[in-house]
Amino acid sequence: MQNGYIESFNGKFRDECLNEHWFEDLAHARRLISEWRVDYNEQRPHSSLDYQTPLEFASAFRRQITESTTNDITRSRLD
Repeated sequence: MQNGYIESFNGKFRDECLNEHWFEDLAHARRLISEWRVDYNEQRPHSSLDYQTPLEFASAFRRQITESTTNDITRSRLD
């Protein structure tokens, strides 16, 4: 076990997606995996992100960076 985060993701992916479906062909596999990925990244809260979805976490992080940058620019103009 080299990377616990990757191992955890791989286990969830296998248990919740790969083991749950019988793929008819490559197009079917791609569609179901894409649906699972969207659910995992945009719908499902993650405990490691304080029960936010990755999408919510990324949006909050971008807002924080933007606000920080705006505050830095405002402070430098006042100096």
